[in-house]
Amino acid sequence: MRFSIRRFCWLPAALLLAGGATAQNITLALPLACAPGRDCWIANYFDTDPGPGARDFACGRMSYNGHDGTDFAIRDLRAMAEGVPVLAAAAGVVRGTRDGEPDRSIRDAGPPAKGRECGNGVRIEHADGWTTQYCHLRQGSVAVKPGESVRAGAQLGLVGLSGQTEFPHLHLSVRLAGKALDPFRGRAEPGGCGPGPAPLWNRDVQAALAYARGAIYNYGVAAGEPRPESARRGDYRAHAIAAATPRIALWAEVLGTAPGDALQLELAAPDGRRVISQRVPIRAAQARIFRWAAAGGAWPAGNYQARIAYFSPDLPARTLSAVDFVVEVH
Repeated sequence: MRFSIRRFCWLPAALLLAGGATAQNITLALPLACAPGRDCWIANYFDTDPGPGARDFACGRMSYNGHDGTDFAIRDLRAMAEGVPVLAAAAGVVRGTRDGEPDRSIRDAGPPAKGRECGNGVRIEHADGWTTQYCHLRQGSVAVKPGESVRAGAQLGLVGLSGQTEFPHLHLSVRLAGKALDPFRGRAEPGGCGPGPAPLWNRDVQAALAYARGAIYNYGVAAGEPRPESARRGDYRAHAIAAATPRIALWAEVLGTAPGDALQLELAAPDGRRVISQRVPIRAAQARIFRWAAAGGAWPAGNYQARIAYFSPDLPARTLSAVDFVVEVH
């Protein structure tokens, strides 16, 4: 390891003075090369609750106690292997990096050593006492060095699975004079729901990152009972099944669930007959869930129409997210 980086880091006194009430707001671009809602999703927001509970900026529950940043998830380990670039959200000077930490889920290997929670990462110093930090980068991908000046949009590395994490994602933290801030709230006073009057994201990013829970971010079809670990590796990417398969399943992973929600899984045969139609009730608030429904029988060759939708319990019920795709049986 050539350089060091920590999730919590103090800035020099000179920068603390520079980051006072007169500091100009930083303007942040999207910190990874993706299309929000299509191939990246926010899994956890900044925790705005000052106490032991957790609350996101919209007064929802897509956060956890003490979470000091914004987590951008990608679909699966296959997407990680293909490479999703992590980008500088604003121009600045690199002040710290780490590389060489392995990509592995804490479910498999346990928590990292103390001080290595960020995993592989980059810390950038900006004007007026602002800093950004990028955590959980892929091993061997860090592309910048301390002292290097970077422009907004410069590639820093790739999304990975290093440090304190269970799934491939980028953790972005933003600080002013050492104090972590929510980029959706900016420097707004605590309290209230919704974005602050001066969020830190640029206008296009703020619009692209409209608050969303219940996002279906990973889905597909499998022969027999689908396994979460297989789905998370990317093993079920192909939407094609052999006609000889005795049992076909639709599956989905959803971010930000709440009690009373429901997941609807449907598959229609080429003649329009529904061969899978199941509503799965959601009984708890969870950061992410894996659910599936299956049916057995004969499977005539052809194109089957699949639809997976996630509903809230509001009256009338609202569809929070939905995906439609074709399953080829051959």
